[in-house]
Amino acid sequence: MPDIAPTSRTLDAASGRLPPLPRYPALFQLNTRLRLRALEAALGRPATLDDLPDAELDHIAAQGFDWLYCLGVWSTGEAGRQVSRGNPEWRREFEALLPDLEERDICGSCFAVTAYAVHPALGGNAALVRLRDRLHARGLRLMLDFVPNHMAPDHSWAHDRPGMFVHGSEAALAREPGNYMAIETAEGPAILAHGRDPYFPGWPDTLQLDYGNPATQAAMRGELLAAAALCDGLRCDMAMLILPEVFQRSWGIAAQPFWPDAIQAVRATRPGFVFMAEVYWNLEWTMMQQGFDYAYDKTLYDRAVGGNGRGIREHLRAGLDYQRHLVRFLENHDEPRAAGTFPWEVHRAAAALAFLTPGLRFFHQGQFEGRRRRVPIHLDRAPAEPPDPAVGAFYARLLEVLRDPALRDGAWRLLEPTEAWPGNGSWDGFVCFAWEDAGEARLLGAVNFQPHQAQCYVRLPMPALGGRMHTLVDLLGPARYRREGDALTGRGLYLDLPAWGYHLFRLDPD
Repeated sequence: MPDIAPTSRTLDAASGRLPPLPRYPALFQLNTRLRLRALEAALGRPATLDDLPDAELDHIAAQGFDWLYCLGVWSTGEAGRQVSRGNPEWRREFEALLPDLEERDICGSCFAVTAYAVHPALGGNAALVRLRDRLHARGLRLMLDFVPNHMAPDHSWAHDRPGMFVHGSEAALAREPGNYMAIETAEGPAILAHGRDPYFPGWPDTLQLDYGNPATQAAMRGELLAAAALCDGLRCDMAMLILPEVFQRSWGIAAQPFWPDAIQAVRATRPGFVFMAEVYWNLEWTMMQQGFDYAYDKTLYDRAVGGNGRGIREHLRAGLDYQRHLVRFLENHDEPRAAGTFPWEVHRAAAALAFLTPGLRFFHQGQFEGRRRRVPIHLDRAPAEPPDPAVGAFYARLLEVLRDPALRDGAWRLLEPTEAWPGNGSWDGFVCFAWEDAGEARLLGAVNFQPHQAQCYVRLPMPALGGRMHTLVDLLGPARYRREGDALTGRGLYLDLPAWGYHLFRLDPD
């Protein structure tokens, strides 16, 4: 494969500061409890964050990642575990995944938080600080979770400060037993709501925070500051649920905005702190306006699952002031595994679209091994699955390509495919784009995202190509062509690709 210059990523020893983030960073999500449980088997004792091997962190840095997102480090309690263990529907899912399921495998949801302090079994806050320091020494930043919408039923506030939560009535409990629970508090018996969104039943291992109560907002701002003190960025779970309009629709309670002031409070002491929103329902731009640096791009993911090349091209017409703040992914802890969702040829084409376009590139533990079975967040053990060498080889090459400075900090533009000859409508399934950087590196991407062979022309709006020959070297495959620059900038490059075919050409002037 052609050499790609590495990017300097190590900690600046003189200043003690991390290098600046690129415009388009890469993030690796680690399911912390799953990883430590696997390490336990190798160590013969319970593992903590201190046991994550330096060699593993070295490998993550060498792959070109800027972020390690450690899912599930906060304290959880017995109430959440008992709900996870006693829910018949969930248990059937667990047993289908792990036929040899044991009670200890069901650790409870990591989003049923009892405190924004690292779980003692993981080594506590001190172990997390040591991990953060080890990451910083490798030029990596640490991202953790923040769950704004709800708390665990055994969070201390449920007993001591029940006014922080949404209350219900005996009638509501009888009418919607899945959305409310009776609980004893310091103020006597109460009926509190489970956390939920407007479209689904409540999460039975949580209690819904009341953002109509100014005291709740103030307390959650304090929790956000406490979590932010331990990391470099926070991925905010279902961040749109506490928007005033969404909260009103869910609960009929008027609330003031939370995010702008809370984010500003963090950045007052941590100017470079990063916020990433898990968000749906076309509210991505809204979350960016609230102060978030990044928002999940579920639209591109859904259109990739649907095989909708034209829809993806239309989605990519949005301005870069929006696109550069989107999180591109093919799987995460909530979505099904990419290897089990996409046929292999579609998987590669979808990866080319998701990760070679602007935004934060989000990769998930197990994705590079081609794991096909998603592990629910209630479990800390995964089934044994052999790695898929073809998947591993593809992602190794893709990650190497993503280290190219043009793809990390360059200028991107969507290109328009045109018909190869009159009446040939197959051009409509192409997605084509170009990258350039200040060093005049030029890349051309083309994906035929449809289930049949297709042809098109794509014109390169790069006047500097004219007047000489260029060699087109495919960084993701064996193709290599020589073309006249005037032809590339005139009628364009002729492409004839099989179903789900793709190229990423580097344009080398002769």
